[in-house]
Amino acid sequence: MNHTCPSDNTADVDQSSFWSSGNLNWDQHRIGWAIAGGCAVLTVIISMISVLRHCRHYTKPNEQRQILRILYMPPVYAVISFFSYRYFRSYTYYSLIEVSYEAVTLSAFLLLLIEFVAATATDGDATKAIERKDKRPLPIPFCCWRYRPTKPYFMYTVKWSVLQYVIIRPAVSIAGIICQIYNVLCESGPYSIYFANVYLEVVDFVSISVALYGLLLFYGLTKEELVGRRPLAKFLCIKLIVVFTFYQSFIFSALEGRVIQATEYWTAGNIADGLNALAICVEMVFFSLLMMWAYTVDEYKMVANKKTGIWRPLWDSINYWDFFTEIWDSFKFFFHRSPGSSSGKKADFAQAFGVGGRSVEDGDRSTEESMRLAPYPYSNTHNADSASPVLS
Repeated sequence: MNHTCPSDNTADVDQSSFWSSGNLNWDQHRIGWAIAGGCAVLTVIISMISVLRHCRHYTKPNEQRQILRILYMPPVYAVISFFSYRYFRSYTYYSLIEVSYEAVTLSAFLLLLIEFVAATATDGDATKAIERKDKRPLPIPFCCWRYRPTKPYFMYTVKWSVLQYVIIRPAVSIAGIICQIYNVLCESGPYSIYFANVYLEVVDFVSISVALYGLLLFYGLTKEELVGRRPLAKFLCIKLIVVFTFYQSFIFSALEGRVIQATEYWTAGNIADGLNALAICVEMVFFSLLMMWAYTVDEYKMVANKKTGIWRPLWDSINYWDFFTEIWDSFKFFFHRSPGSSSGKKADFAQAFGVGGRSVEDGDRSTEESMRLAPYPYSNTHNADSASPVLS
């Protein structure tokens, strides 16, 4: 039996434009185009204001580089959704690229929480931040098992559980793009074991479930240390974007062939995808405002109100070497713990936490101790409590 995926697009293509023969062609599709574009531009402007404010008060690089990455989420979603609406025949490619940034924001959020917790300890010593935590059960549904928070394996496991999504989600998107090119993805068709979409969604579901469980585990352990930093509001800014985009896509897909009917130039799937993209563009305006409130710059302003330059913060935010460092350190830890491996010096909890050696002078640090979340030579000198930032 030959299994074929239904076409995503109609054979006929609308050849008209906004302006032709002296007349303005202003139909529903082009009205939506204008709304999506306007909302995308507005989202970029609002997010740019938030980003530039953090860049001008870049007094805690280890925290703010993660905040900048999170603030990029609304404009990334808005701009890509606009293009997926404009070039609706390639919607699948744009949507696969769009969801990949979710992995970046979740990972940045975990590293931000780690920085928040470490900042509450004396001299930034990670062992003192969680040393009073006793052995406790895991969250539901694994509450029958218990774990010890002060062991190095705990922090390495938590970080790996979230950072693995940075690897898996882009890999799933790349695989989906390749499958779409060869017409074996069938994202707009029914779920079928004969097409790749069902398998890729299972992999993505397992990966993001592990990542969210790791975040929940770490938050439950450190919520006392996070008081005053509004971690729940910060997390909801990210998660609500994911929830809105997922469920509205599900609703529009369910309406295909029932409420949403195909036209001469657009299939029911095209219209459902377009409505989803349009809704995302509108929603991102509000989410960019919500993020401006949740990730406020006020706590990073110095008393003298001095300004920092914007270029180094922007470079920090797109330099993902800290992600690779954390992933590699976790991989090395688990490899050395595997049976039959000849491991060297055991990692202590501070190294596992990723902030080991903060209170040690640079000249006395070993190579292992200097591997930090933000391995930049200026990161210790830009602390708001110890030195002034570089003036622009």
